[in-house]
Amino acid sequence: MKQFLFSIFFLTLAFSFAATNPTVKSSSNLDNDNLQNPGYWQQHMDYSMSIDMDVNTYQYNGTQTLVYTNNSPDVLNHVYYHLYFNAFQPGSEMDVRSRTIADPDGRVRDRISKLSPEEIGYIHVNSLKQNGENITYNTVGTVLEVDLAKPIQPGEQVTFDMVFDAQVPVQIRRSGRNNSEGVALSMAQWYPKLAEYDFEGWHADPYIGREFLGVWGDFDVTINIDKNYTIGGTGYLQNPEDIGHGYTTEKVKKTKGDKLSWHFKAPNVHDFTWAADPAYAHDTMQVPDGPLLHFFYKKDMPKDNLENWKKLQPKAVELMQYYSEHIGKYPYQQYSIIQGGDGGMEYGMCTLIVGKGDFNGLFSVTAHEMAHSWFQFVLATNELEHAWMDEGFTSYIDEWSKNDILHKNLANPNKGAYQSYIYLAKSGMEQPLTTQADRFEYNRAYSISSYSKGDVFLAQLGYVIGQDNLKKAIKKYFNDFKFTHPRPIDIIRSAEKVSGLELDWYLIDFAETTNTIDYGVKAIDGNSVTLERIGLMPMPIDLTVTYTDGSTEDFYIPLQMMRGEKPTSATIIGDWAWAYPTYTFKTSKPVSSVQIDPKELMADVNKENNKM
Repeated sequence: MKQFLFSIFFLTLAFSFAATNPTVKSSSNLDNDNLQNPGYWQQHMDYSMSIDMDVNTYQYNGTQTLVYTNNSPDVLNHVYYHLYFNAFQPGSEMDVRSRTIADPDGRVRDRISKLSPEEIGYIHVNSLKQNGENITYNTVGTVLEVDLAKPIQPGEQVTFDMVFDAQVPVQIRRSGRNNSEGVALSMAQWYPKLAEYDFEGWHADPYIGREFLGVWGDFDVTINIDKNYTIGGTGYLQNPEDIGHGYTTEKVKKTKGDKLSWHFKAPNVHDFTWAADPAYAHDTMQVPDGPLLHFFYKKDMPKDNLENWKKLQPKAVELMQYYSEHIGKYPYQQYSIIQGGDGGMEYGMCTLIVGKGDFNGLFSVTAHEMAHSWFQFVLATNELEHAWMDEGFTSYIDEWSKNDILHKNLANPNKGAYQSYIYLAKSGMEQPLTTQADRFEYNRAYSISSYSKGDVFLAQLGYVIGQDNLKKAIKKYFNDFKFTHPRPIDIIRSAEKVSGLELDWYLIDFAETTNTIDYGVKAIDGNSVTLERIGLMPMPIDLTVTYTDGSTEDFYIPLQMMRGEKPTSATIIGDWAWAYPTYTFKTSKPVSSVQIDPKELMADVNKENNKM
């Protein structure tokens, strides 16, 4: 087993290289000529923050300078900050929602309501200035409402200076201290974070337990913390030689006092996350023609857990290569996999995950969270509005990565997602994918919708336009919309441009309604076959006919409103217009049986009538 202290010198070189060779272009210089919508704009901010952490009280003091560029055509009279840690207080919206929803998240339940004053989380803003002038503000739950001294004009750049203090909550959901695996600090959503303003207006949503949205920009962060702690997270470490990379050497003891200052820079990201623990082991592994991977995990875990983390490392390299090949090249020079979550959660250039359990679980959560570096971190959708574009697309590609890397050889790696979605569609609990994430009546409905139905959205799109076209569409979507906030229409337009087909109907029916797909075989009469559309959602049809002589023939029935056909080796017959509930065609020989969608790539909610 590789010894922990063995590679300080090499780690220092690696961090120094990453820090001095960032390749990511700042979003302040976003080249709209590369976008499909030349009128697109997005806001930009640059954070400079310094905090002083007390690892005994779990409290910290911070300063923040934020340079904000208003790239919108609008005059801004207010700004808003998220204060996410305020959710972890008795009586917060997250607390009350968890105690009143029919099926509470088992990780939360009523735990927030039982936190003592020493266990809660909070962020207190003590002063805030705009261009040096004091401004007024009001804390409302997890949102800071700010009245500006002067409106921010289109194209104007202003500077906000803030002083704040905070307390890290006992970990209940994602962030916090002393989680169930003993990680000291999991610092996600830990700072006053400027809310997003886009063509829809402000997104100053309260934190009730779902996902996030952030403004693109550059971060410069200094964390002063007890010298015994090692930190992993977002950004390139700027001073590895000054801190001995967290090791308590005699030289550091004599010259640095009780604390070390960790200095990170992160270009062109929309969040900054870190975790720290005195027992972190730190390994690295280089991805060929890719980033340096960092692994932070507790070295005091049982032997089998430590062995799993070693086994994970070459597989993580394969995952990074897989996603770079099938989506687009990973655009940063490092990525960190950090033991620190209450499951797994994606962040800028890193993930926090659980570290124990068996190898399959460790690999699976890593596959999912790493895929989020593309679907949400580079393609930064508004997760509260379109969680399915984040979780669903990630689930789609992570199932394929596990299938291929672990050589499972499944015909349809996304089959489980189809089954979950069909269960939901029949349950009476389903709400449209356009439902705001906090507004789902049931947690179960939210989870199946965003993960499984979002997964099926992509998998079934491959059925509609052809698998090769889907692969091309995913790459085009990434290249056209990376470092922006794409919307549902953007993936559809990428698919349309690749396939030449009209696909607006697919987005409308599958994402904006709860219409279901249900096609059936109605009758066979000699060499005449009649099919019927029972559900409201239209689809093109793949089917296999078995003749009485035992031979088979594949047919393809285009959907008329698609204005074309996918590439296929099947016999193409006449279009089926949606308004017609039945469709009859004749074959060259007497028919024995007919099977609609033999590969089960269509999310038909009643497969019993698919064969006769």
